[in-house]
Amino acid sequence: MSFERSIALRYLVSKRKVGLVTLISFISVIGVTIGVAALVIVLSVFNGFSGLVTSILVNFDPHIRIELPRQSDSGTYDPLLSYAQEQRDLQGMSRYALGKAVVVSRNLNRVINVKGIEADKVDEVSGLRDKIVLGNLGLGGRKKSEIVLGMALADRLGVVVGDTVSIVSLAGSEMALLQLGQPLIRRFHVAGIYESNNKDYDSFFAFVGLDAARSLFNMGSRFSGVEMRLRSINQSDDFKSRIEKKFGHQYRVMTWYDLHRDLYSVMRLERWMAYIILCLIIGVASFNLLGSLTMSVIEKTRDIGILKSMGATNKSIVKIFMFEGILVGVLGSLLGLTLGLVLVWLQSHYHLFPLDPTVYIIPAIPVEVHILDLIIVASTALALCSLAALYPAKRASHFVPVEAIRWE
Repeated sequence: MSFERSIALRYLVSKRKVGLVTLISFISVIGVTIGVAALVIVLSVFNGFSGLVTSILVNFDPHIRIELPRQSDSGTYDPLLSYAQEQRDLQGMSRYALGKAVVVSRNLNRVINVKGIEADKVDEVSGLRDKIVLGNLGLGGRKKSEIVLGMALADRLGVVVGDTVSIVSLAGSEMALLQLGQPLIRRFHVAGIYESNNKDYDSFFAFVGLDAARSLFNMGSRFSGVEMRLRSINQSDDFKSRIEKKFGHQYRVMTWYDLHRDLYSVMRLERWMAYIILCLIIGVASFNLLGSLTMSVIEKTRDIGILKSMGATNKSIVKIFMFEGILVGVLGSLLGLTLGLVLVWLQSHYHLFPLDPTVYIIPAIPVEVHILDLIIVASTALALCSLAALYPAKRASHFVPVEAIRWE
């Protein structure tokens, strides 16, 4: 251990007496500990909710969705389909048709999104079948007039499996308003009800067979796009880049993240705001450290003068007080990380903060620790403590040895 570190440690923890400077240093360590622990806990909660939302969305949505900028003949997708089938990271793909329609029942009329899917390929690209809670996914086979509704939508409509609903297509609404034709109306039997734990889907999405959707929206042989699922969700961005490089702007390619960009943008903004606000706790502790080291410099004026008269350079004096600030940051970071991780572990295993399972889909607040977050939090604490120590250290290095010991 260098003499700078040895002196810094001795100044920080005095064995002879506990003075005001030592007390303020102790308070600084407690402040850094609380700030670091709070950051670890809050970021873990944000990670937990983000992971929960991602699992809900990804288990129901495809990894990749590809559309044409304009509605065109389905043959335009042939080069894309041929290229995608050659990719090793592709698990499955399916065509779909999507449009808006009005669902009519005894209790309610509501504008919803009707999506036509290939029932025999739905398991390759989506987790819809796993989310069926009543009935079944009977969109294929002989019965082509079957529909699957979300739980919230079925509840609002007052329908159950086996009931019939009428779907009015908005594709023919313009002609109907001009009294030049009649709107397209199709009757569907409710084959199943799903619950995805996503309010937007459960309240505003219904699924029918691909051919039924084409007929409902007057699409002929066309379809809205292609959905794909990869062997790993982490390959989504790379897969998107390859398609855009291959076909340019011929297709609009969206990953699972792009499909819910607004939601993830809000979550990221909330995360950053929480990080900045909680960093203020560490900032307050750093101000305490600044005061503590400034008082320590005044208290150790004679010692600084003696050290400089014995040959200590300005750089060595700066190191002494910088090491003292860094020691506070390191100690506070270690204690804070330990406290935060312990509380996160207790929440994960013993649910210290439970949630009402009748209201929420989870029994307790979710937590998830990321190693990168721990590194960022510890680095932030060390940076703020080092910055707080810089001014007192610079001030101590400017002392003139004769002036420092003249009146001692």
